[in-house]
Amino acid sequence: MNLVSPVPGETNRPGKPITPGKPRLAVVSPFLDKRHGTERCIAEQLERLAGAYEIHLYSERVGDDVNLTHIVWHRVFIPPGPHLLRYLWWFAANHLCRWIDRHFRGLAPRLVYSPGVNCLDADVICVHAIFAKLREQKRESLRFLGNPWKLWPLLAHRRMYYRLCAFLERHVYANSRVALAAVSQRTSRDLAVYVPNKDIAVVYNGIDSNRFNSPRRLELRALSRAALGIPAGAFIILMVGNDWKSKGLPCLLDAVGRLPNPAVQILIAGQDTAAPYQESIHRLRLSERVFFLPVRSDVEFYYAAADAYASPSVHDAFALPVAEAMACGLPVITSQAAGVSEIITSGVDGLILEDPGDAQTLSAWLERLSTDTEWRANMGAAAARTAAQYTWERNALEIGSILDSAAEVTLARGSAVKETRT
Repeated sequence: MNLVSPVPGETNRPGKPITPGKPRLAVVSPFLDKRHGTERCIAEQLERLAGAYEIHLYSERVGDDVNLTHIVWHRVFIPPGPHLLRYLWWFAANHLCRWIDRHFRGLAPRLVYSPGVNCLDADVICVHAIFAKLREQKRESLRFLGNPWKLWPLLAHRRMYYRLCAFLERHVYANSRVALAAVSQRTSRDLAVYVPNKDIAVVYNGIDSNRFNSPRRLELRALSRAALGIPAGAFIILMVGNDWKSKGLPCLLDAVGRLPNPAVQILIAGQDTAAPYQESIHRLRLSERVFFLPVRSDVEFYYAAADAYASPSVHDAFALPVAEAMACGLPVITSQAAGVSEIITSGVDGLILEDPGDAQTLSAWLERLSTDTEWRANMGAAAARTAAQYTWERNALEIGSILDSAAEVTLARGSAVKETRT
């Protein structure tokens, strides 16, 4: 069975000449697209780093929204099956593919770059999530007792997957030769528990200002609200994300349930199931005020329909949708458990809950936002100014600096080894 698709020129997209003279960078990521947080960040970085590096991407799939014009994609085959087995296969297969390219195709990289634990030989890793921390936070929900026995196989699978990832994190991140970056100070502090003596750079995610900006939101607003059937005078609170419990949906439902005004409504977009929240929605009498929406590639269409964005995250390494909503000029509410809160000044360009479960405070803030148009407008304008500082160009420049430093260290280490052998 071929692990790499048999395509000439080491890529499945034609017209990708390899540029001599540039340092070769191998990037290891299971998939890339611009619809998921971590994968979007890597895609945005690679599109901008392609001018300085000869980039070779090892991945199972790449979305059509990623520009591969100056990137060589090596497709790594991953068979269908349970996520744990797919991860183990991917971990071994990308190593084998890169070993073959290194020894038989002359494609030895200067550096190996990875978002998280995808290999054992990465030189630079940008950490977006820490599974050891995630495993700790989900410990109660992963217990067999208290869950229907039909879910036990799924729970066992998740427990084994989290345990494996946490084991690999402890060993890979502690490697002295690996340069670490984190997407927030919060993630950096969580990493420090496992690597206390290591310098960890913080590189905040960027925002695509061409898509997410106030003029664009206002331009789409009437069309979006009409398409979604939003009545005139409705105050729309938006939440975007995939793990709704982690994003703080239970707290948000509780907060809106305290508001008797039927004009205050919630739109929720993402990949998750609404079933666990239906009982709360019915109990809080929110059946006509809460709407679950399908995923759209042009998520700015949903931002255009909103009047405010709220995501009181229980835990979130960064929370990119909050930053995108800020760029669109929306007042945002998040919690200090989200890394994005580090770029917000509470009360100026956003609101930060100290306790992610504080539905009373969240309800009071939402009520004021729905009635105080001046406060809402001023906060949204300030949010847009703050978000404008965090571009993907800035993000790629900071990651590029880390890669350059790692390349110098790698060269020095290689020279030292040669000298020792001589």
